[in-house]
Amino acid sequence: MASWYNLLEITSKVGVFMYVFGIDVGGTSVKIGFLSSEGDLLESWSIPTDLRNHGDNILFDVAESIKKFMTMKSLKDSDIIGYGFGLPGPVLNDVAIKCPNLGWENVNVPEAFRSAYGKAVSVKAGNDATVAAAGEYWQRNIKGDIVFITLGTGVGGGIVANGKVVDGAHGAGGEIGHIRVNFDHPTACSCGLEGCLETECSIRGINRMAKVLIQSKKYKTSLTDDESLSPKQVFQAAKDGDAVGLKVADQVGYYLGLACAGIAVTTDPKVILIGGGISNAGDILLENIKKHYFKFAHFAVRNMQFELANLGNDAGMYGAAYLVISESLS
Repeated sequence: MASWYNLLEITSKVGVFMYVFGIDVGGTSVKIGFLSSEGDLLESWSIPTDLRNHGDNILFDVAESIKKFMTMKSLKDSDIIGYGFGLPGPVLNDVAIKCPNLGWENVNVPEAFRSAYGKAVSVKAGNDATVAAAGEYWQRNIKGDIVFITLGTGVGGGIVANGKVVDGAHGAGGEIGHIRVNFDHPTACSCGLEGCLETECSIRGINRMAKVLIQSKKYKTSLTDDESLSPKQVFQAAKDGDAVGLKVADQVGYYLGLACAGIAVTTDPKVILIGGGISNAGDILLENIKKHYFKFAHFAVRNMQFELANLGNDAGMYGAAYLVISESLS
């Protein structure tokens, strides 16, 4: 990855170099990335998310922070292709339909940011998980469609088809976490449904699964049912041959394999990427997903490629920037 100073040197040799801002808006902080049009993350920083007044100050704070950066780097508006935003909620045609963590509802992001910035700049917006999928797609230079599943506090996802993110007709494209996978003993989901993938394969779901097994006393385990229990501990225990850890890893693989088998015959992607903090479990997670996927998958998609995502917390900034880049190329 080229540094800021190297790119200045390149710019002086080959002429004008264009840039883009990728902005990942979270409930606690906003991460702002400054990228080249080629996809190099040159600099990044974060600012607090101001949730007062239903989040009305957020875009003004972002605009002010970017203006200060551009002044410091002697950048002009004509150097910037545009500004991409990843947002924690469904987005349709650049309108944030509802972002409960921010207090936003039906916010036209391009109009609102242009008002905050004070100029008619190019702006694109998407759901944060969908945007993260776009970031992985762009940086891996994948030749084909992808499905991205992120496992963390919740379970999210994104689909990139024909080089474009799939928002869907209602802004719910890629809401993979709300595919129903548990029909026998479903747990209520925050979305209002039951038995969603998110209720089983999120941090809370994995911890609950492990606690039930520990409390049953049917399995010999080194894990303890206390506040320190975490998916990291559970999967490490599985790697060490712990009975409860292995049982949980298998069950998580079952639910994800089942969901992926349905996704595969719907989108037939080239690769399914697994990201989010839980993906740090690594190969033991992938192997359990693939084992169960093979049982449920249609023969035409049985030879599916599964990989771990590798951009981590930077995926949102890359993907938000890609929204702008892909728009400029269309």
